Amino acid sequence: WLSEDINLILKAQILKKLRRHGYWGGRHTAYDDLTKGIPKHLRGQAKDAAEELIIGEFLLPKQTGYGLHVSLNPQKKADIDNLIRDVLKE
Repeated sequence: WLSEDINLILKAQILKKLRRHGYWGGRHTAYDDLTKGIPKHLRGQAKDAAEELIIGEFLLPKQTGYGLHVSLNPQKKADIDNLIRDVLKE
């Protein structure tokens, strides 16, 4: 696999996990928890993928008193669903 493929797969897995738990808009989760469940040797790449999702506005950052949190951007719902479907084939 190319690292670009791994990056896309990690992005799709992060988005899928947040979607499954319903983290849209006002409901958010800790940024540091995004890489839970991802193999340890891929966690650095997963952090990079999460950063790119924030830059691409798929994830909305929210600074809280207890650290950075993120949620899915409801305005990008169709894009998020398409990415998960196309990359993870589901």
